[in-house]
Amino acid sequence: MIQLRLYTTLGCHLCAQLEELLHALANDRVVLERIDIGDDDALVERYGVRIPVLVDADGNELDRGMEPERLGEWLRRRHWLDEAALARLGEAPTPPTATAARQHNGRRYLG
Repeated sequence: MIQLRLYTTLGCHLCAQLEELLHALANDRVVLERIDIGDDDALVERYGVRIPVLVDADGNELDRGMEPERLGEWLRRRHWLDEAALARLGEAPTPPTATAARQHNGRRYLG
């Protein structure tokens, strides 16, 4: 189990993106202690323009880690990265397959 703190604030869409990416890339279950910086002036001063900020048990911080490679490297240094998951994120999406069209009574139907 990976235990981290997440400095966040209410309605932070970047924090939600980071959480989703973190759960996708981690090689173990992640437990987050969410700390709302809006409740503390000192935390707002320290983290206000940097959120979301992840912090490990040793106090090492990663601010704005929404980019897969950046978060991946942070996780890799701690041996928490699922390398296959990171590789899958880097793959180009496959184009949709063409479906056969048919006509019936002058109308065209797909599938």
